[in-house]
Parts: sequence; C-alpha cells; structure tokens
Amino acid sequence: MALPTTISHEKLARLIGTPACPVLLDVRARADLQADPRLIPGSKPRDWERVAEWGGILRGQSAVVICHDGHANSHGVAAWLRSQGVAAEALEGGTSDWAEAERPMVPIDKLRNRDAQGRTVWVTRSRPKVDRVACPWLIRRFVDPDAVFLFVPPSEVAAVASRFDGEAFDIDDAGVFWSHRGELCTFDVMVQELGLATEPLLRLATLVRGADTGRPDLAPEAAGLLAASLGLSRIYADDLEQLDAGMLLYDAFYRWCRDASDETHNWPTNRLKGKA
Repeated sequence: MALPTTISHEKLARLIGTPACPVLLDVRARADLQADPRLIPGSKPRDWERVAEWGGILRGQSAVVICHDGHANSHGVAAWLRSQGVAAEALEGGTSDWAEAERPMVPIDKLRNRDAQGRTVWVTRSRPKVDRVACPWLIRRFVDPDAVFLFVPPSEVAAVASRFDGEAFDIDDAGVFWSHRGELCTFDVMVQELGLATEPLLRLATLVRGADTGRPDLAPEAAGLLAASLGLSRIYADDLEQLDAGMLLYDAFYRWCRDASDETHNWPTNRLKGKA
C-alpha cells in the first residue's frame, strides 16, 4: 500500500517535463550511482549525508527524494526535508524500479559542464529562433531545471564556452557535439543522446526539425511553431526574456504531443443536426 509520504512512478512520470514538476533529488549512495550512472529526468545528485546543510534552501518547495530502491536513503532524507519546511516525498522503488519499467534516464557522462553551484552551463548564438529555444526548454524541463544559458555573438561561442566551462550547442562547428547531424537538428540530437526518446518528445522533435530546417512537410504543426517562434523573436529584444516566453510555447506543444494530438476542435459546437 502506498504511503502518504511516497509518490508512484506513474504519477512522477506525468509530472516530469511540466512546470508542476517538484524538485527531484537523487540521494543514492556513491556505489549505487556508479553502478547505474544515469538520472531520472530532471533530477540532480545530492549528498544525503549533508541534507542538514542544503535542505533549508528548498523551504516552501515540493520535492521528490530518489534513492536506489526507495528505502536506502530516500525516506530519511524526505523526513529531514519535511522538518525544514519542504513538502517532500520518497519515490516508490527508486531508480531500480524506474529503470526496470524502461522509463527514460539521462546518462550522467553527458552532463560534464557544471558551475560551482552544480548548474549545467550552455552557450549558443544570440537571437534564437527555433532550435536555440527548443533545446533550452528540453534541458530545463528534463535535464537540469537550474541550467544557465549564455547567448553570445556567433564568433564568441567557442571562446565563451571555454572561458566559463560551458557546453556549446547549435553552432556550425565540426568540433561541437551538440549541433545538427545530417538532417537532424540539435533538438533531435539532444533527445537521442540524453536518453529522452519517448514518443511525445520524438513527435515534438519532428515539429522542431520541420520548423528549424525549412521542412513544413514533416508535420502540419511545424509551420505554426515556426510562425510563433518568429513572432516571439520580434516581440523580445532580450534573448533571455524570449527564452522565458518560449518556455510556455514549448510546454504547450509538448502537452499537445503527449496528451492532445488526437483531439479536434469544431465550431459551432451546438449546431442542430441537419441545420446548416
């Protein structure tokens, strides 16, 4: 029987990728993390032994605590967090059951560039349109909610990435890992490399590719995504303000891909049968 201080895999899976997702804390022991060096999407490793030091930062927030089997560390850490004013739950079955259910997991070795606060740092060209908004959305919703994005002139991307130990992305440079590959755009590459190839994200990737590479034939919705993206780029002169606005745009397209792609909308709805 589920406890009131636990959350099921099914419920957490519905929350991940949405603005309503709680803070996800991976408190596995080092040996368990080394045995399976992957993270549940959106989660961040935390030292369970130092919860008294970092727990207070989360006061007033909701959190899900994740360990290897749902017992080793999660209940104790969750209880400690609750004592510090955090609405904390433990994930039933931990990463072990999550992986056994073949749910997506993010390989840790793909997330090398972090600042002193543990945030991943990403650098790309200024004045984003499609890919350079879609990729940050994917990272913040499924990889690192606290990720830092630096938008700079194209000629400065490599130097800034090196100077701030950031990861360059979506730039035409043979040495850049996170960029277009053949017909795939950077969003496609991130979905695949980060272990996020679920049906909804693959469908969204098709829309992004169609909008980003001039292929509206890939999906009818691609033209609408491009139009909305270009509109946002005209509304906002500040790249970070545009990204904030774009987060809602991609939240909506993701939920459509996940939950509403079969739904239609007709007007008028109350027309009497046989009436024109």
